[in-house]
Amino acid sequence: MSQMITKDNELIRINPDSSNKIEYSTTGGRSWRERYSGSSYGNFQDLIDNGKEILATTSKSLYYSTTNGRSWHKRS
Repeated sequence: MSQMITKDNELIRINPDSSNKIEYSTTGGRSWRERYSGSSYGNFQDLIDNGKEILATTSKSLYYSTTNGRSWHKRS
């Protein structure tokens, strides 16, 4: 598992200083922008590119995103 993945020509990562934030880069990692920030889902631990969705393990549960990390939904 990883804290950074490549999806749709973007690098997507868990912020290394604040694990409740997801960031993205379109410059190969030279600069980063915040895509999601919040504590509702716990601290992000790992990201997985699962084809049409991103899976994220967090301190609370397993979540998925079909919006490249903009919004998250609990996997039931």
